[in-house]
Amino acid sequence: MSRFTSRDTGIRRTSAPRVVLIAGAVIVSLILAWGAWQRRWISDDGLIVLRTIRNLLAGNGPVFNAGERVEANTSTLWTYLVYLASLIPGTNPEIVVLVLALVLSVCAVVLAVLGGARLYANSTMYLVPAGVIAYIALPPARDFATSGLESGLVIAWIALLWWSLLGWARTSEHVARSTLGIAFIAGLGPLVRPELAVIGGLAIILLLLPRASWHFRGAIVLFAGAIPVLYQIFRMGYYGLPYPNTAVAKDAGGAKWDQGWVYLLDLWNPYLLWLPLVALAIAGVLGWWSLRASNGAAKVAGSVIAGAESEEPTKRSIRSATTVVVFFIVNAIILGLYVVRVGGDFMHGRTLLPVLFMLLLPVAVVPVAISGGVRAVGKRATVATTAAIVPLLVVVVWSGVIAATVKSEAVEYIPEDGIIDERSFYRAKTGVDHPIRAVDYLDYPRMRSMLLALETAPNGSVLLPTADEGTWFFVPLKPEAVQAEQPRATVFYAQLGMSSMLTPLDVRNLDSIGLSYPLAAHTERIENGRIGHDKHLYPDWLIADAGAVDTWEAGMVRFLDPEWVANAQRALECPQTENLLAAYRGPLTVRKFVRNIVNAVPRSSYRIDRNPADAIETCFGKRE
Repeated sequence: MSRFTSRDTGIRRTSAPRVVLIAGAVIVSLILAWGAWQRRWISDDGLIVLRTIRNLLAGNGPVFNAGERVEANTSTLWTYLVYLASLIPGTNPEIVVLVLALVLSVCAVVLAVLGGARLYANSTMYLVPAGVIAYIALPPARDFATSGLESGLVIAWIALLWWSLLGWARTSEHVARSTLGIAFIAGLGPLVRPELAVIGGLAIILLLLPRASWHFRGAIVLFAGAIPVLYQIFRMGYYGLPYPNTAVAKDAGGAKWDQGWVYLLDLWNPYLLWLPLVALAIAGVLGWWSLRASNGAAKVAGSVIAGAESEEPTKRSIRSATTVVVFFIVNAIILGLYVVRVGGDFMHGRTLLPVLFMLLLPVAVVPVAISGGVRAVGKRATVATTAAIVPLLVVVVWSGVIAATVKSEAVEYIPEDGIIDERSFYRAKTGVDHPIRAVDYLDYPRMRSMLLALETAPNGSVLLPTADEGTWFFVPLKPEAVQAEQPRATVFYAQLGMSSMLTPLDVRNLDSIGLSYPLAAHTERIENGRIGHDKHLYPDWLIADAGAVDTWEAGMVRFLDPEWVANAQRALECPQTENLLAAYRGPLTVRKFVRNIVNAVPRSSYRIDRNPADAIETCFGKRE
């Protein structure tokens, strides 16, 4: 493992560089913590995970609605971290998710800086924050440092992998414990977010490349794969899908290149991102040049640079800081291409933040001065680090201008491209500067009227939002569908987080997009629909599925068509659809668990026509 003071170099490092490094890490972490706290909030999507936490705490299992095994959260690890923290007596899940997100975001920045110290471990240069300054200057980076989403966990995992791999690269000897620890960290990638399986998988391959016994390589695979493989078996058997239901709802494997390009420009243009990236690239090249120059000078002085020696040429080329830097740049490009391919996201900047964070890791810190003198590090290193001050100043000035001048304006309507500043949107809609708790969303349109409708509607009714933001329609159940004295009401609303957190656990919360409702998730996408919201299940399906009355005379609302409801009832009899619903409903027997595993992959690709009549024709070969 590399250290701030290396005995291998023979160069005694003064305390000044360490003080500068530690001070830089503390300063940037405090700036991020302060900036994120000033913009603290929990988004509607951030509240979604808390519904699952409430069910876990109530003993209903990792589900969104009791009795329905649906994985409505994309990040498995985030769900269980929040759950474990919520077990602490006296804690509030909303505060837990806010604080945990902020702590992980700050840890990510600190690890990025410490990883940069390992990158320049064999030099006596001053290392000052650079790339991390540019990152925390971006408003969306500070917004999603809280937000209740897994964004902080994502960059913390990336930063931990960066710090760990650089330690691995700088250790010439075979250290089994640390390598297995890195393998374990890398294996958690798909549990942090499914798309991070690529980064984690490539990291495991990197660990396997140096020469080692097959027993040790087997141990690497075991440490990396044990938890994700066991969870994957559980997921497929319990939920009946090979990945979270959210991936089905958003068709995470689909392609929307045009929309993805719009999403990229939505982050790139407003902040003139090319300017800090070019400046940091120049600073990074100068820093790397200075490192090589200083290493050369140290060799002339008779020092042995740690990590420069190698048992064999192959090991030297693979197990190096250069390999780790290239690894993260390549993975940033891969992840960036994936984000653009799927069309990005509807939240401004959110899914591109990990990409940007990875790109900035090699320049998280840059060398700007010399502490050991020209004799120790060489004239070329001195010139390079002196020259690096200029691009660093560009980054600092840019960061200050962006942080001071770019303000979030109130946004009450979704723009044409479908991308929105979510924090500003919910601030405007709720009238609360820092919406954190579910009750902060009470003044969001339809929320108070929803609670009133639940109190006044007959037991078990299906609640449907109306065009009037102050009212809801309800459709009562058929007498034969009432199987209990207190049947569960169903709220059908797209913005699932606030509605599910404001209602008791005995109220079923479903959405037309399909995050909590597999029937909606498995419908075909709407062409040119808003990214992340391009599925919409007609309420007629829900009326048929819930067993609600299906005629106007019996009390069905007038904007629903009895013929469409009848067609939906028939379409629900399609064998594939029946199997889909049966996979996550009803008692989970051993036989169902095994069948779910077998059918998980083919089930994930099953799609249903939104028009019930078309669904009948697709399944049965005729319209009815």
